[in-house]
Amino acid sequence: MSSEMRVLAVNGGSSSIKFAMFKEGQPPERVLHGAIERIGVPGTSFRVESLNPADSFSRPLAGPDQSTAVSALIEWLERRKGSDAATAVGHRVVHGGSRYTQPQRVTAAMLAELRLLSPLDPEHLPEEIRLTEAIYRRFPDLPQVACFDTAFHHDLPRVAKLLPIPRRYEALGVRRYGFHGLSYAYLMEELARRAGSGAATGRVILAHLGGGASLAAVRDGRPVDTSMSFTPSSGVPMSTRSGDLDPGLAGYLARTEQMTATAFSEMSSARSGLLGISETSSDMHALLGREADDVRAAEAVAVFCYQVKKCVGSFVAALGGLDTLVFAGGIGENAPTVRTRICEGLDCLGVALNEACNATNQGVISSAASRVDVRVLHTDEAAIIAKAVFRILEAGIARE
Repeated sequence: MSSEMRVLAVNGGSSSIKFAMFKEGQPPERVLHGAIERIGVPGTSFRVESLNPADSFSRPLAGPDQSTAVSALIEWLERRKGSDAATAVGHRVVHGGSRYTQPQRVTAAMLAELRLLSPLDPEHLPEEIRLTEAIYRRFPDLPQVACFDTAFHHDLPRVAKLLPIPRRYEALGVRRYGFHGLSYAYLMEELARRAGSGAATGRVILAHLGGGASLAAVRDGRPVDTSMSFTPSSGVPMSTRSGDLDPGLAGYLARTEQMTATAFSEMSSARSGLLGISETSSDMHALLGREADDVRAAEAVAVFCYQVKKCVGSFVAALGGLDTLVFAGGIGENAPTVRTRICEGLDCLGVALNEACNATNQGVISSAASRVDVRVLHTDEAAIIAKAVFRILEAGIARE
């Protein structure tokens, strides 16, 4: 491979497109990152921050819809020439179904299969497919690689992935998939780098806590369980997603409020979680600032921390103990109060925090007396995408 090879890692969604460019290296070197944000609402912006100041900018984007955002990204790619041009593009694809368990070069056949999978994830997959197709139309010779968020959990033990519903639905692809897999793959690599291979092969719980939130239990470097299930709306409460609900609630609301399946899905994924309980905000930082004066904000924070704590306890049982607890994601990395409340009462499991280290978001926040190593790690899905794409380029798969 030429040293000029560069990979653009893209995380495309309905409300934002985030991206980063990496130059080949061990590990790959990030040379810039950027985002198109607030897609679909007023105030859409396009920004790039680069190691080369001349490449950095921030500007409003007129015509705030998905098509405009994709066109702006493609036009920016076109302007990058020579050694600044992308050699390949890697995409975060949230759902790979039962088939896609490794990063693979995007083909027409793959996109056709992903369209069939869209009912599994109507919130993400259609937008990811449209973005991939748009890049292909403008750059037909540019290799694109799909990196699947579900792949990390593909080999969950059968007892963890089999859902307790009529067996025939399993043949239709209904099972626990789990998500945030790119984040978890990065965190496991980072844990091994910082704490050694022994830590990464021990009994580990990873808590990816952000706008979307989930936990994963890992033993001997392999996934044992995860909180998200068939869709990313399940598990612990999130910014606007409810997390796990009694399935009888759907029938109750259909009878009493004539709520349709579509309306129930929208309610549980876009108007629930922190936003639903607080009635004011989906942002944890804002709720922490209001909880002293607003019982709704206080209860939203309390429910979030309680449900994450319960999940930690259940995963300790599944693992047969706990050696390392990792916090990551926007909340996990930046909310010491939340970490404290989650860990309160976990001394029975050997968890004890150093509150001074926790208050300043140090990398290790457990006390010297703690039997469990508690860490705060910054996750980097773009980096894990770039590494996967470079591996495929090196193997020559993308040059077929």
